[in-house]
Amino acid sequence: MDLFKYLLAFSLLFPFLIAYYHLKRYGANSTVHRKAPQLPGALPFIGHLHLLRGQQPLARILGNKADKFGPVFSLRLGHHYGVVISSWEMVKECFTTNDRIFATRPTMSVSKYLGYDYAAFAISPYGPYWRDIRKLVNLELLASHQLQKFKHHQSSELDICIRELYSLCSENRKLASNVTLSKWIDDFTFNTTIRMLVGKRFDSDSSPEDLHIKEAIKKVLYLGGVFVVSDFIPSLEWLDIGGHLKSMMHTSKEVDTILKKWLEEHVQERNACGADVIHTDFMDAMLSIIGLDAKTIGYDRDTIIKATIQVIIMTGSESISETLTWAVSLLLNNPSSLKLAKEELDLNVGSHRWVEESDMKNLTYLQAIVKETLRLYPPGPLSGPREATEDCHIGEYYIPKGTRLVVNIWQLHRDPRMWSEPDKFQPERFLEENKKVNVKGQNFEFIPFSSGRRMCPAVTYGFGTVQLVLARLLQGFNIATLDGEAVNMEEGLGIALPKVMPVDVIISPRLPLELYYKHF
Repeated sequence: MDLFKYLLAFSLLFPFLIAYYHLKRYGANSTVHRKAPQLPGALPFIGHLHLLRGQQPLARILGNKADKFGPVFSLRLGHHYGVVISSWEMVKECFTTNDRIFATRPTMSVSKYLGYDYAAFAISPYGPYWRDIRKLVNLELLASHQLQKFKHHQSSELDICIRELYSLCSENRKLASNVTLSKWIDDFTFNTTIRMLVGKRFDSDSSPEDLHIKEAIKKVLYLGGVFVVSDFIPSLEWLDIGGHLKSMMHTSKEVDTILKKWLEEHVQERNACGADVIHTDFMDAMLSIIGLDAKTIGYDRDTIIKATIQVIIMTGSESISETLTWAVSLLLNNPSSLKLAKEELDLNVGSHRWVEESDMKNLTYLQAIVKETLRLYPPGPLSGPREATEDCHIGEYYIPKGTRLVVNIWQLHRDPRMWSEPDKFQPERFLEENKKVNVKGQNFEFIPFSSGRRMCPAVTYGFGTVQLVLARLLQGFNIATLDGEAVNMEEGLGIALPKVMPVDVIISPRLPLELYYKHF
């Protein structure tokens, strides 16, 4: 009987003994369940949401918080718990050790209403569907042999745009012409992307309906970056505070109408050609691979194709356009760097032919300019939000399942521990101490295209296109601002980091006339 009493007493005391043991061994601040420090100022119900609104890009707002509270902090996002990181050590851990755990996307309005109910692979949840579509994109669009197959679209478009730019200059080369260069860049990147995807280009002869796609995609990009209350407090979705959900549904219909028309045109052409059909663009390739009844992988064929085409237009065209615009703006505000870039082109290419992709290996300063542009103005200043699918740790901090993770790439690229004078434009830093740093997501202090499973699949294509277009532009034309004024560098809102003010310049040809005639 006494033995029974002793056993009962021990069983009751055992949990307390274990707790005391852990307290003595690990201390009150044990990292086992130690969460990242939380920002002050949380309010009931909404948490920290009121602190994230303003006229600055969200990356800057969060960057200011990191300057005050450190490179890792947590916050309450309505009903959700979130963590923001901006140190390369933590980033490496997220995208290596914990990469699979953070591979999925949270449920958000942009994915539902603008991404064909999560069919757009870049914003779809992690799983078989995402893997299948990403693999298809990598093999049928972004693989080296496929890019070579579609290369004539880019080459032809670049020739046309050089011709259009030259036509704006006086033939006697004594007078310079005023050009909104940012529009020229935007038109080139959009037409190149559209030609590779669906075999079309837009000019004055295009139908108004087709031309509307560009404006509609701009709306999608803007709406993808707006603050939607119901993303953080789902019970308020029915109120549609701000009217953003209504705008998303309307814009989605606009884009879908055009994509549906293009898809029907491709299907009709394939039916007419039969077995002789030739894959001239990515939509053709998708039609050949994806069966009419594709619901076994989650969606019907048409939805998969439209969603994939839309998200590539959004992410591909806009990223390249914005990076080129920022690069030109930075060079105009730093004439010594502009001069060095031209001297490198003259030395390694000369004035007797146009610069080609094969020349890029010798244009190290131009490469450094592009890298420095991507450091200061990454096309995705905040990584796409990710959600922890299970409990894990980042460094000493406990991350519970369901946590929303955001990497502040904009702030990461300004870490003074890694970058001297981080706010300055200094391409030389990529010729010296950071010479071996590349854009492929393996150098965690510099990840302009993110890293891990969900990083941008078009890194090689995007980086190469920016280099080639910038090289052609600097080789072929003298560029200066109106009246020598500095370029306004104000940043806009949205998913990317758009430049608010257009880049208006004065241009004049700088190569022999016969080279420009080759583009006619």
